[in-house]
Amino acid sequence: MLRHSTMDTPAGPFTMLVADSGAVRASGFTTDVPGLVRLMHPSLVEPTEPADDVGPARAAVRAYFAGDLLALDAVPVEQHTGGPFMAHAWQVMRDIKPGDPVTYTHYAELAGRPAAIRAAAMACARNAVALIVPCHRVLRTDGSLGGYRWGLPVKSWLLEHETAAGS
Repeated sequence: MLRHSTMDTPAGPFTMLVADSGAVRASGFTTDVPGLVRLMHPSLVEPTEPADDVGPARAAVRAYFAGDLLALDAVPVEQHTGGPFMAHAWQVMRDIKPGDPVTYTHYAELAGRPAAIRAAAMACARNAVALIVPCHRVLRTDGSLGGYRWGLPVKSWLLEHETAAGS
């Protein structure tokens, strides 16, 4: 059974779907639980139920918004893909430090495939665990924001929060 919880944040409503193990399987700046379920790999989909307590992930998100930018690092996540590059790329994404965004080009280099800029962009696009797997920290090669599933105002707010809280 997946438990889901929505909390108010300064960037907007944030919903997480969390497995019994405590791993976050999907999250985003939305209240649309079925929409989040659709982002998950089919092998991870289970029935969902609302819950106030989804474990330590909720406290970590609150701590992040209160200024502890490293609070999300310990939150376990569970995502599946069709290949090993995507899983590796998501792990590399978690290593991008708050307040120090990278370009898609640099992200591809960090993931060990400097020529795979499109694959790096695809890792961002297919990321089902927003915020905790911080795809918002990857920017276009020219330094502009690029896209973000949850909207550019949210991406911009997160990047500004990380710069301000990290100062």
